[in-house]
Amino acid sequence: MEYVEAPATSSQGNILCCTCGIPIPPNPANMCVSCLRSQVDITEGIPKQVSVHFCKQCERYLQPPTTWMQCALESRELLALCLKKLKCSMTKVRLIDAGFLWTEPHSKRIKLKVTIQKEVMNGAILQQVFVVEFVIQSQMCDDCHRVEAKDFWQALVQVRQKTAHKKTFYYLEQLILKHRLHTNALNIKEINEGIDFYYGSKQHAQKMVDFLQCTVPSRSKMSHRLISHDVHTNVYNTKSTFSIEIVPVCKDNVVCLSPRLAQSLGNMGQVCVCVRVTSTIHLIDPNTLQIAEVDGSTYWRNPFNTLCNPRQLEEFIIMDIEILRNKKLGAGACLTSNKHTLAEVWVQKTSELNTSQQFHCRTFLGHLLNIGDLVQGFDFANSNVNDEYLNKMNPHHVPDVVLIKKCYDRNKRVKRRNWKLKELNKDREDMNTDDERQYQDFLEDLEEDEALRKNVNIFRDASKITVESDTDDEGAPRISLMEMLEDLSLSDATGGEGADMMTE
Repeated sequence: MEYVEAPATSSQGNILCCTCGIPIPPNPANMCVSCLRSQVDITEGIPKQVSVHFCKQCERYLQPPTTWMQCALESRELLALCLKKLKCSMTKVRLIDAGFLWTEPHSKRIKLKVTIQKEVMNGAILQQVFVVEFVIQSQMCDDCHRVEAKDFWQALVQVRQKTAHKKTFYYLEQLILKHRLHTNALNIKEINEGIDFYYGSKQHAQKMVDFLQCTVPSRSKMSHRLISHDVHTNVYNTKSTFSIEIVPVCKDNVVCLSPRLAQSLGNMGQVCVCVRVTSTIHLIDPNTLQIAEVDGSTYWRNPFNTLCNPRQLEEFIIMDIEILRNKKLGAGACLTSNKHTLAEVWVQKTSELNTSQQFHCRTFLGHLLNIGDLVQGFDFANSNVNDEYLNKMNPHHVPDVVLIKKCYDRNKRVKRRNWKLKELNKDREDMNTDDERQYQDFLEDLEEDEALRKNVNIFRDASKITVESDTDDEGAPRISLMEMLEDLSLSDATGGEGADMMTE
């Protein structure tokens, strides 16, 4: 019987710590971890409390020397910002890990748990975990300083439109709110014929100019003014001014085109009605239902003026109506509208019902009108219009009356309107008594034109309770709840007391 010897196994022996005498595995320092940490502090020179500057107005953090960054709490961007504060003092150690420790959001403290390594006595590597506290200190950034000053600006955008109605400006205001282009403006001033936007940089103003040129038919000019000049560094301090002129045509305006422009648009009639103003001018011929679009460049090459303003419109009553169908157009005619119906009507002024004078005309509102309805129109037969192209027209081609829109009871429409629009926070030099009526006209246009309100954010008005009744239904167009947005306010999320606390 033979004995088989087991293979020799090598085991590592322990040594005694040179300081406290406890057995430990061998290491280059011959010391235990506790004694080594008591002898060597690898976090020496690294600050345990650091200040971080934060702007309350724009909620951005300062990254030295002059950069302001938008960082959310416990985000990667904020972590990188905090570690850059410690970078200069951590050149002799190795960063292993870093992470946030939870703190109260309103405590103005950010705690960072940092793990580092460093080679100490005789090549031994020591790892240590410590906490760095960042104290948030309030400091207003340069951009917010300019906003608070309200007088400092580098670029100005002047938007002007020479019309008697502000429908285009109301529509433009909603587009600016929807695309949030007003956030960079230092101040917004409303004057008689337009709006002024003040900006702290030329780039923000140029962005607004590009947006306006893509939104409404317009043309622009730019000018510079020298404020100061440093001859040593060759630095110029200038202010830029952008002038935007919008075409002087609004919705529901009657215009007279030049013969050349009318022929280029498909041999349509010279007397047309503007049904909408977006990035182009949408025109319709009330005699043939031909439609055309005129962009800004085409308008400035062949300009035309409006023949009447909203105050000159008169109220008519429909005495008789006949729908015209399958009307043939001449050669080279442009497209016709599918949303409108051509009709021949006999109308009479409501102010002249005691007389027998009636007018015969064609209208594009045949799908809306019935006998006894009230409409607004422009009376060519009894008006004196001074227009270059209208005076040269054949008098037989000029209609006696051009009907613009159907009339509804405004008081009933205002009572049952359960939606609202937001407005820009702007300074007004003078308040016109006619502004409220013009704004109500714009709200009615949104209710009547579905294509126009697609570009507008409409919010449900929770303060109004709609009461349905049989007498309110007159066929007036309304906006459905599916097209409305919920207006979120601070009190909805936190309650009344929470909203007061947040605003203090």
